[in-house]
Amino acid sequence: MTEPGQLNTTPLHSLHISLGARMVPFAGYDMPVQYAAGVLKEHLHTRAKAGLFDVSHMGQVIVRPASGRLADAAIALETLVPVDILGLKQGRQRYGFFTDENGGILDDLMITNRGDHLLVVVNAACKAQDISHMQANLSGCTVEPLEDRALIALQGPAAEAVLSALSPDVTAMKFMDVRDVMLVGASCIVSRSGYSGEDGYEISVPAEKAEELAKALLAHPDCEPIGLGARDSLRLEAGLCLYGNDIDRTTSPIEASLEWAIQKARRAGGEREGGFPGAERILGELANKTSRRRVGLRPEGKAPVRAHSRLFADAEGQQEIGEVTSGTFGPSAEGPVAMGYVPTPLAIPGQTVFAEVRGKYLPLVVSSLPFVTQTYKR
Repeated sequence: MTEPGQLNTTPLHSLHISLGARMVPFAGYDMPVQYAAGVLKEHLHTRAKAGLFDVSHMGQVIVRPASGRLADAAIALETLVPVDILGLKQGRQRYGFFTDENGGILDDLMITNRGDHLLVVVNAACKAQDISHMQANLSGCTVEPLEDRALIALQGPAAEAVLSALSPDVTAMKFMDVRDVMLVGASCIVSRSGYSGEDGYEISVPAEKAEELAKALLAHPDCEPIGLGARDSLRLEAGLCLYGNDIDRTTSPIEASLEWAIQKARRAGGEREGGFPGAERILGELANKTSRRRVGLRPEGKAPVRAHSRLFADAEGQQEIGEVTSGTFGPSAEGPVAMGYVPTPLAIPGQTVFAEVRGKYLPLVVSSLPFVTQTYKR
């Protein structure tokens, strides 16, 4: 049991220390922010070859129908998310989000059809809240957190070569496929997905085998350990949201430009229209648009514009229009990149807005997302 105020650790904590990681508190865990190579080199290595990330702080949860019919679990979960779970095929994964009664986002998550149960992966900072939310609202289902498993992400163009050296079967997988794979003598759940914009895999492994697996992957000459610093710059270049920064209870999925994740079956006129928290607002925004939208932003110049910088329509700072939600230097984009919310009439690539940085108003160009081309294996 972790004492109050004490950080949790993942099954790979000792390995991070031995690899010289700089550790920082993150979502209640002691996590590696970078290794000796530094954030810039770790980022570029992942884009060029393969990076290994410890994401064991995230929540892995089984939702199992008491009836034994997976459809019952799918229908139950659809009361909490605006996503087509009933139509999700066995061995496939789908992105989704919990919404609240006002149409805000409680968390974003990944959902997998495992045949006789659903596997839900949620963010670390929201883990306890999400599990309680599901336990309280998924009638006819058991909700079981997997406390004895680690989660490892292997990302980059060489990810397939690195993982297939341990199990050739993974080469046949496509983006969002999920299958059981034996790795280092352990039964692992492998998905072809990730949070970098690159091809890659996420591997759920028994905790006691996590370090052995990580070391086996790192033994490949193309694979290096990567910390949270590069994870953030990679996902921002890929246009992917970070919960608590780019999306939260004050943002709807449509404002956040995530309507692609709401399938036809759950939209107006679909066979299972609505039925999720905030449906009236979300379906209304799908039909009638929103007053603001999440967009990419490219600062003009070399300096990054950080999260919470206020955005203005004019260079004098007279008309405030929104704020930056994420911002950093993008090594692969070869310049600073950011995301934020602007009024819908300004959410057009090529528009110029201004960010307040130390009393000055710096121009940013509204840009399409992602900033770098995604390389998922479709």
